[in-house]
Amino acid sequence: MKTRIRIIAGCVFLFSILLLVKLYSVQIINSEDFRDRADRQYQRPANAFNRGTIYFTDKFGTKIGAATLKNGFILAIIPKTLQRDASIETTYQKLVEIIPTLNYEEFVTKAKKVDANNVGDTYEEIAKRIEEEQGKKISALKIPGVSLYKDKWRYYPGGELAAHVLGFMGYKGNEIGGRYGLERSYEENLKRESDDVYVNFFAELFSNLKKGVSGELQGDVVTTIEPRTQAYVEDILKNISKQYSSERSGAIVMDPNTGEIVSMALYPTFDPNNFQSASGPEVFRNDLVESVNEMGSIIKPLTMAVGIDLGKVHATTTYNDTGSVTSDGRTIYNFDKKGRGVITLQYALSKSLNTGFAYVVQRTGNKALTDYFKSFGLGTKTGIDLPNEGAGLVDNLNSPRDIEHITASFGQGIAVSPVQVVRAFSAIANGGTLVTPHVVKQIDYRVGISKEQKGDSDASANVRVIKESTSKEVTDMMVYNVDNSLLDGKAKNPRYSVAAKTGTAQIAVKGGYSDDRYLHSFVGYLPAYNPKFVVFMYTVNPRGVQYSSETLAKPFIEMTKFLINYYQLPPDR
Repeated sequence: MKTRIRIIAGCVFLFSILLLVKLYSVQIINSEDFRDRADRQYQRPANAFNRGTIYFTDKFGTKIGAATLKNGFILAIIPKTLQRDASIETTYQKLVEIIPTLNYEEFVTKAKKVDANNVGDTYEEIAKRIEEEQGKKISALKIPGVSLYKDKWRYYPGGELAAHVLGFMGYKGNEIGGRYGLERSYEENLKRESDDVYVNFFAELFSNLKKGVSGELQGDVVTTIEPRTQAYVEDILKNISKQYSSERSGAIVMDPNTGEIVSMALYPTFDPNNFQSASGPEVFRNDLVESVNEMGSIIKPLTMAVGIDLGKVHATTTYNDTGSVTSDGRTIYNFDKKGRGVITLQYALSKSLNTGFAYVVQRTGNKALTDYFKSFGLGTKTGIDLPNEGAGLVDNLNSPRDIEHITASFGQGIAVSPVQVVRAFSAIANGGTLVTPHVVKQIDYRVGISKEQKGDSDASANVRVIKESTSKEVTDMMVYNVDNSLLDGKAKNPRYSVAAKTGTAQIAVKGGYSDDRYLHSFVGYLPAYNPKFVVFMYTVNPRGVQYSSETLAKPFIEMTKFLINYYQLPPDR
């Protein structure tokens, strides 16, 4: 008898567990799907579109919708009814008061449409994506021959905010899916394959654990993008581009210790809710990840790090600056073609003198420069979780000639992506190790579990590339540059140490370099000796100015003030 009772009790317990799992699946995991199914039992299924959500994360860790689903209606008419009642004109006048964009000619054409038997048609769609409030007003009119059907579509509440990170939904042939940004790179997580809401909880959960990778499991994507920071950066870029009529401007703000990107922005940008109105497909490309450029003098601190790490030079090392260096039949000049005699490398960095870094290469040797630059990740993909990442063009580092290494030492002749620059300088900022830049914090799966994205998928992540002492000395040099040289010393913050370097590069054209087109770049981090953020900025072909200190120094300083105040960073001075 006791054995029977135990067996019965065990069966009841097992049944209760299964029931609880089923209730959890129905009420928590799939509640939205069941509500949609209930709706379709009494309304025509106009659009059963479904997709996972993408979230921003604010500084407090709160999730904020960045790409969601919006509910509304499709407006349709029954031409047969309107023709019989002779109410086409009256119906249009009533509807246009609620939907001002309703086209008269299109409405009348559809309202008068007939079938093969010359009888009024029975269904014509007039407008899609009707807001719920508009739908309520139309429904209240109770117009014969006018119907509303539930609709659902992809919606980006922030409009242009982080558009290049998010991407958008679009058709490729007859298939709709993510076409750019996270919508594309996390398509397998975000898409919903079918209308089947009976998710097998245990099958999904344990198959995921068995694989160790959950790339195909349905879920929501939580990003590292901080919305207020993103909005501030976008506003700065818009002002820069408009003030100097730049072709484009961009910026990345990242935690150099974790690789978490809190802002990634480009201008011009677009609204993913209305991407069809964009000026052209090139505006959708995320140039911060996909494109490569010769970055100019912001590369000089990396060259300095090579020499210091090898013990060949230091900030106080002196050399004779004659204003130019000739190698392999080519002469390289300082920006003003002037020599300054015997000076320190600190002075060469602060005044951005090309001859100083040619001297560093002469001390280190070409192979050492090549090996270190490649260890910094220049010319290789970072592993960022966004599509179409560019690898870079650094073949000049493989040349046996000295001149290619000299030009590379000050950022010409090699082309890298902005995100590669951010990764390299994170190693300078954080004490000497590489991180993997990433814009996704975690994936929240439909089965109720989450997976944190740590940005350590790249093989080079957490690899030491320079000594901690080298990181400290290069930081000292960059801080000195801000305190004493940038904006003639006016950029110095008395309570916070800030490390930074400007860069101005001639833009390559067929057969050489342009004489009047430049790329201005700027990189820095703060607080310099315990950095929370590394900032990269650039603007392409600004008009009426020549040097990045004129275009980007003040915006960078303003950005540092925002980061200090918004994140309440403690002073280090």
